[in-house]
Amino acid sequence: MDLIDEFQAARPRLLSLAHRIVGSVHDAEDAVQAAWLRTQTARPQEIDNPDGWFTTVTARLCLDQLRARERRGEVPLLAEAVPGEQLAADEEVLRREDVSRALMVLLGRLTPAQRVAYVLHDLFAVPFDQVASVLDTAPVNVRKLASRARIRLRAPGSGVGAGSADQAAHTGIVDAFLAAARGGDVNRLMALMVPDVVRTVDPDVLPEGAAAEVRGARNVAEETGHFTDRVHASVPMLVDGRPGAVIAPGGRPLAVIRFDIRQGGIAGIAITRPGRTDHVSPPYDAR
Repeated sequence: MDLIDEFQAARPRLLSLAHRIVGSVHDAEDAVQAAWLRTQTARPQEIDNPDGWFTTVTARLCLDQLRARERRGEVPLLAEAVPGEQLAADEEVLRREDVSRALMVLLGRLTPAQRVAYVLHDLFAVPFDQVASVLDTAPVNVRKLASRARIRLRAPGSGVGAGSADQAAHTGIVDAFLAAARGGDVNRLMALMVPDVVRTVDPDVLPEGAAAEVRGARNVAEETGHFTDRVHASVPMLVDGRPGAVIAPGGRPLAVIRFDIRQGGIAGIAITRPGRTDHVSPPYDAR
């Protein structure tokens, strides 16, 4: 098998790897296509391990993409800024490869080097010395990067203790709210909120035709029922140490949902644009 044929055989794995690094099917395809073009001009006699070479080239191209985003000061890419066909492609990959939406959201919180180290070593079993060649650093530094990534991915949020009674109660309320919202169950939504609940939305993530602020349980419940597609793309997360959610179609963070729970009911819902100041932690156990 010549080098071109070997690349074609490796393409599905390279696409999967690239998608987890850059978080977008479109960008992953760009990286793999660029790697394909480099393969066409490579000298086969100088490549002892074609599969390792393909992985290294693709990962470096993905790293360049992540660093370019960071230089531009981008927060995790807003889903509404991405063409619908790209999001549809991302959703299909999440389903086909059984990629956790929560994992994709959390990977977006890592630095470029941490993300590459974690994806290559922990998800694709690439040896540390090979990852080191991608990141242009020593293997011992890659070990540290991967370790820091694991800590960030698993770190509990601050605030209410994970084992507290309040946390368990709040978790149940948020889970019930998300389930009712996905089903468009207005009556159930109303029952979970206090009568004078207030829902606010940042202008940056305000859906067309929606009000920035809505008051009253019935009004909030009825409005929530109109956005079941967005709620279906949500994943329960700890936000600033408390049960909340991230809306992430295709694994791309679109909005962070914070719940203010008082006296056993939801008193406030704040929907904000995701930013690097958010403390978003691994999803709590759904009950």
